Amino acid sequence: MSFPRNPRGNKRNRPRVNEEIRIRKVKVIANDGELLGIMPTEVALQKAYDAELDLVEIAPNENPPVCKIMNYGKYLYELKKKEKEAKKKQIGSQMKEVRFTSRIGEHDYQVKLKHIREFLENGHRVRIIVRFRGREITHKELGEELLHRIIEELKDISKVDIPPKMEGRFMLIQLVPVKKRT
Repeated sequence: MSFPRNPRGNKRNRPRVNEEIRIRKVKVIANDGELLGIMPTEVALQKAYDAELDLVEIAPNENPPVCKIMNYGKYLYELKKKEKEAKKKQIGSQMKEVRFTSRIGEHDYQVKLKHIREFLENGHRVRIIVRFRGREITHKELGEELLHRIIEELKDISKVDIPPKMEGRFMLIQLVPVKKRT
């Protein structure tokens, strides 16, 4: 049987609200952004209750801590919305990786090229790796020809970020999507 790590919820990552604020004096900002000044916490709490809102500690490290009179539920909703947007932007430019061998067949090459094209059209960066096995490493020119062929076929939607280079038994390039002008 397992127990939750923190049975009272995730209090460390969220700001203190209303009675959780234990400081005697706080700097208070009204819901409309107006600075109300420094006042005892009890007075600030009463102002929040009179406005049917919450007193939320937004800058606990300041001296005195800064609290804002606001709707706490709406505040949490806005924070989650911002996090979701930031995550969406971060996912939008992920690095994708496609591996080839120096002796790849034509059909396999076309399938992988199609995947690379899709990744680039979706705004992802693509790292293309040619792997050399055994004695293939003595024929690096095959890998280089393959990479130059890929660059040539994708030059309409991408540009080379990292030119062909060797790293151990791998030769790699990195492509970034080109912003289309509309």
